[in-house]
Parts: sequence; C-alpha cells; structure tokens
Amino acid sequence: MRFPAKFARAKEGGFVVTFPDIPEAITQGDNIDDAMHHAADALESALDFYFEEGWRVPMPSRPKRSQRMVELPASVSAKVLLLNEMIR
Repeated sequence: MRFPAKFARAKEGGFVVTFPDIPEAITQGDNIDDAMHHAADALESALDFYFEEGWRVPMPSRPKRSQRMVELPASVSAKVLLLNEMIR
C-alpha cells in the first residue's frame, strides 16, 4: 500500500512532508532521501493512532504529478485492510 506525499521546500532548508489522506502524518528531512525516510516513519506512527482509536483508515488517493509515493510495510498494509474490514 502506497500513500501520496507532498514534499515542500522548507524556508529553513530541507523538506516538509505531508500526506493528503492522513493529515496527522507530518515530518521533515534535510534532503529528499532523508525526508523520504522520515515520511515512512511518520506515516506508520500516524496510522498507529487510527489503530488505537479504531478509526477507519482512508485508502490512498491517486497521486498528483508533484507528489511522491511512500510505501507501507506489508504487515502495516495488512493491518490497515483488516481494521477497515472489521469497522465495515
């Protein structure tokens, strides 16, 4: 499961990463590679709140041209699908 992420240049340098589908996931990095690494961690951490609260996790939207895709580990993707099925 891959979620689109927006990588915006920060005024102080580096990049701020946000996820349109998971607004709780926000992070930053010194460069694109660093930001991508932190993005994966931030996405997983934000999804933990959904799991703990029993909230339905939105499915990934289609990426816009300027967005990058951040992939979840297979175990987290399975957990998302299972949680959403249980809620449904």
